[in-house]
Amino acid sequence: MPADAGSTEQKGKPVRAEAPAGFYRDGVELLEGAGIQFLVGGGYALSAYTGVARRTKDLDVFVRPNDAQGALDALAAAGFRTELTFPHWLGKAFSDRAFIDVIFSSGNGIALVDDEWFQHAPLGEVLGRSLRLCPPEEMIWSKSYVGERERYDGADVMHLLRACGETLDWERLLRRFGRTWRVLLSHLVLFGFVYPGPRERSVLPQWVMTDLLRLLQEEQKQSRVPQPAGEVEQVCQGTLLSREQYLSDIEQFGYRDGRLEWDVRMTPADIVHWTNCIEGRHR
Repeated sequence: MPADAGSTEQKGKPVRAEAPAGFYRDGVELLEGAGIQFLVGGGYALSAYTGVARRTKDLDVFVRPNDAQGALDALAAAGFRTELTFPHWLGKAFSDRAFIDVIFSSGNGIALVDDEWFQHAPLGEVLGRSLRLCPPEEMIWSKSYVGERERYDGADVMHLLRACGETLDWERLLRRFGRTWRVLLSHLVLFGFVYPGPRERSVLPQWVMTDLLRLLQEEQKQSRVPQPAGEVEQVCQGTLLSREQYLSDIEQFGYRDGRLEWDVRMTPADIVHWTNCIEGRHR
């Protein structure tokens, strides 16, 4: 556990959790018993939406930020070790063989879990129970920013678009991305490469691509307007996609960290902590 991460350990009798699935069921029951509203995401939700099944070492539950500590306390009271791993987005609860991620934002601080996640959450069968799933729109939104060397969620985005594209609330999805619309456009362009067939391409509404390409054209026109010398600060927004791969731009080349340019739930101290926990990074 990181030295400055908050942790809670209880010595009470632990709940049964001999196997990961049993631990996950126990965790779900504990959260329900504590009155914590949560959504299931990760591999379980991806499988429910897309049919893509994969082995998973954890259960991802998404909660509102104000409920994160309560969720960890409920799990700790049952005897599980817990920690607030990253105070801006993630806590964990551990058994001997698995863990539960308690997620309330994204690593870059943009995809904050708010009421809309719950308002649009469908029911799905998880672990033999009927549970609320993260909406596909919010899954696409949060996964689109995960572009690390060791983890890239672009394939998940492709599968969600293929399976859910015809029924997505595209207006809400566009609103979610907001000023980061280029990230969404990049995934939509890549989708046409991954799935070149007409049936797959038809799941993307033409008006969405038209609107995003219009934004791109307008931005290109504005970029041709000369800017006064010395008044344009160099910014690298790559740090919103990878916490590691663009550090050279910040530390060596003098770019301002793009995470400081956005209204995100991430303080400079959070950025330092998030960076220092990169595996193998020299401190």
